[in-house]
Amino acid sequence: MKLYNTLSSSVETFLPQEKNVVKMYVCGITPYDEIHIGHGRCYVIFDVLRRYLQYKGYKINYVQNFTDVDDKIINKAKELNKHPSEISQHYINSYYEIEKKLNITPAKIYPKVTEHIDDIIISIENIIKKGFAYVTTTGVYFDTSKFKNYGKLSKKNLDELQAGSRIEVDETKKSPLDFALWKFSKQNDIIFWESPWGNGRPGWHIECSVMSMKYLGETLDIHGGGMDLIFPHHENEIAQSESLTGKNFVNYWVHNGFVTVNQQKMSKSLGNIFALKDIFEIYDPMIVRLFLISQHYQKPLDFSIQEVEQFKNVYQKLVNFNEEIKERIKNSEPKTGINEEVVKYINVLINEFETAMDDNLNTSSAMAVLHKFISYVNKNISWIDKTTLNYCYTKFLLLVEEIFGIKVDLSYEIPEIVQKLVSQREIARRNRDFETSDKLRAQIFELGYIVEDTLTGPKVKKRI
Repeated sequence: MKLYNTLSSSVETFLPQEKNVVKMYVCGITPYDEIHIGHGRCYVIFDVLRRYLQYKGYKINYVQNFTDVDDKIINKAKELNKHPSEISQHYINSYYEIEKKLNITPAKIYPKVTEHIDDIIISIENIIKKGFAYVTTTGVYFDTSKFKNYGKLSKKNLDELQAGSRIEVDETKKSPLDFALWKFSKQNDIIFWESPWGNGRPGWHIECSVMSMKYLGETLDIHGGGMDLIFPHHENEIAQSESLTGKNFVNYWVHNGFVTVNQQKMSKSLGNIFALKDIFEIYDPMIVRLFLISQHYQKPLDFSIQEVEQFKNVYQKLVNFNEEIKERIKNSEPKTGINEEVVKYINVLINEFETAMDDNLNTSSAMAVLHKFISYVNKNISWIDKTTLNYCYTKFLLLVEEIFGIKVDLSYEIPEIVQKLVSQREIARRNRDFETSDKLRAQIFELGYIVEDTLTGPKVKKRI
């Protein structure tokens, strides 16, 4: 498999440090507000990468943190007259609900900053001892001038970085580029910890270095996140981690593209940040998941109701195919042997799917192969024998559910009221009372179901 490595600016063959193990860390949320569509893209993309690597035989040690102490959390706590831990835990719980609905595989561990303060303090002490940090009246700062490769991830030189708009302003720092490892408490701060340098709390960047290395070791195979984290967050992670250990921190830096809304960047000022829980009021989470993997992960993904709407039909097609092939298998007569011609072509398609995914996780091309798979089986389903259909079905579930994480094998019972309406409609249809039949079909549709007329009688499906 090949992945684009932000550090080298090139697509590289993926070779983990251990033959069958991948150490993977993805930056988690700062839990101060609802999870939005941008978060969704990041965590779904890295879930697909994780699933595909598992499919290829790797064991994945996946860690994703929660930044549960931050200015935004503290400000919201003050605004609502609550403790910051109440705010963070509320949105952490909300994240777990969203994660489950999107069928994202849970991380091996979700470390929190507040549970690793001692580890962070020890790391900062060691960075100071090694001469890479200094103490001022406002906090402890990393001295970027001491790290000779600072800027190697974002590909910016120091002059460009100093002119950047995201640099913290603090007159006590030696350079605008220097970043906080520990921030001293201010008057009326409602959360802080004791440290050798004074009461305060960790800076943003140190947490990820400390927690990722604690659970995965000093060198990670994959570190992921959105492109917005390349600078300053990931740049600073590299500087402090490699200064601390003297080793390469991450072998493959993988970043997903931005989500825009109607071609505009998401921002609170524009009021165009869409919470996933609100989107789920309109669309099944699997439709949203399909949308999130529809473009190559490095490309921008534009969110709009019109864009997501298209994937209702795509998801319906997947669900319908799943039901149709299951029904055919159930009613088909078993035959001796298996159709080698069908199996051979299905295997060709599987290889095409893998080739797309091996090519820097090209989910868009892989999705096209999946549709080719469905079209081929649909075209020949009337004569393919039961044993061969079972083979096709197993491979279909492998691609769509195991790798893409799209749940299509829906188990549900038709409500009694819907069953009664279907029976009444069938009577009306047989009596050629098409006006009544159409009204009953509409009622069934409003209740969330679709009725189809087949040679063997009416067939009811859940509406997506």
